[in-house]
Amino acid sequence: MDDPTSQNSRGGCFSKLAFLFLIFAIAGFTVVLYHVAQPQDLSDLERVDLGAPVGRDLNVVLKNAIDRGYPVTLSEAEINQWLARTLVTKQGGLFEDTITLDRVWIRLTEGGAEVVMQRSFWGRPFTTSMYVQIERMEGPDGVGTEIRLHGDPFHDDLPRPPRGGRLGQLVVPQGFLLLVMPSYQKLAAMFPREIKLAFQEMARVEIQKGKLVLDPREPLGDPTAPLAF
Repeated sequence: MDDPTSQNSRGGCFSKLAFLFLIFAIAGFTVVLYHVAQPQDLSDLERVDLGAPVGRDLNVVLKNAIDRGYPVTLSEAEINQWLARTLVTKQGGLFEDTITLDRVWIRLTEGGAEVVMQRSFWGRPFTTSMYVQIERMEGPDGVGTEIRLHGDPFHDDLPRPPRGGRLGQLVVPQGFLLLVMPSYQKLAAMFPREIKLAFQEMARVEIQKGKLVLDPREPLGDPTAPLAF
């Protein structure tokens, strides 16, 4: 016959473990929400943007490079200045009176880029971002370049799931980008000409730290070889 005292002890131990698990889960969720609510540090992008002179018209620069067959280099600061001048930042839908899209920033790193959207929610800053890279792909119409999610691992020993971007200060897997993907699709739809000139009509695209190098001339050798970053 079971000892009622022993059963009560096991039941009490399980209740304590469940309570501790709940406390840790709530604490972890609170920490996650805190980092999501904190905007990422944009001081590296804002610093080079302050007081900068009006830059070139990127449409003209890209078109001339393609027509005349010479490479062109666009700096991170120049791209961000151009975005600030040309982007119509309007948040539509249910929250258009409380959420505003203030800026879009591009952070260029070695081999990839981070596209950052800076919003205000009832006057409080909030950021989301997506990591992207450029790949050469062979399709039915020939070889071209495509913008794809970057996909770096969180750690060398943990290749899956790949990193997708940031919600606030928190780096999240690619699956979480489903929450913000419509915003980035709308952003891309605003610049069809620039995307066509910079990526579809350029034979070589290289992302380096702080700059984007574009070349309309076909590379020597195998045209389907991957881009060298």
